[in-house]
Amino acid sequence: MGHLVPHTVVGIPLHGGSVRAPADVFESIFEVFLILGTAVGILVVTYTMYHALKYRDRGGDDPYADKVERPVMGEMPASGSGGRKVFYSFGISALIVVSLIVWTYSSLAYVEDGPTIEGEEDIHITVEGYRFGWAFIYPNGHEASTLRVPQNWVVRLEVTSRDVFHNFGIPELRVKTDAMPGQTTEAWFTAPETGTYEAVCYELCGSGHSVMVSPVEVMPQDEYREWYAGTNGTNSTNGTAASVDAASVGGVPA
Repeated sequence: MGHLVPHTVVGIPLHGGSVRAPADVFESIFEVFLILGTAVGILVVTYTMYHALKYRDRGGDDPYADKVERPVMGEMPASGSGGRKVFYSFGISALIVVSLIVWTYSSLAYVEDGPTIEGEEDIHITVEGYRFGWAFIYPNGHEASTLRVPQNWVVRLEVTSRDVFHNFGIPELRVKTDAMPGQTTEAWFTAPETGTYEAVCYELCGSGHSVMVSPVEVMPQDEYREWYAGTNGTNSTNGTAASVDAASVGGVPA
């Protein structure tokens, strides 16, 4: 079942104005952790350096000698705030960490399950890995070595392998899943910009692993419909033609 789109990951309007691409989700997670990590690092270093300089040992001329009771090695401090600073530090840190865990998990769950789009059709494409390339099989039976998809639409992939273990991925679109013989894994993505990307194999599968690359072409929706309507719809394995619904070309409603 699809995962309902949580409010935390609804952003750039793509499919029906309600779907955010996995690449955007991962970018958001990275940016949040980078900003928070940098802020905490600056705060801790600044606080430490300030007190290290303010209360440093000045020898005989120490203006804080009567105001600060410095701890002696092996002894517990007699003064202080009664542990309030420690309590506040741990309390605030725990709140931030728990919030980050919940937010990150909900974002990754959305990427894992994919969106649920009511009243719309998604494009389902079968991906078969083999030594050393990728075969993309469309709903009408058309098979190609280049993955062509429309811009701003949810593309769902069913990935498997014809021989050994592979791992299918499109780095720029943050898509990655195993391709295993006898099993099928699922992945999805949306591409907000047209252009040509690369599908690669992430798992060492033999001497030709490094050349196991296929182009991924993101096309405007009108051009995709025109291209898909021009495919012969012939299954390369048995030579039979598959029917194409005139109202929905390649999963994209006209």
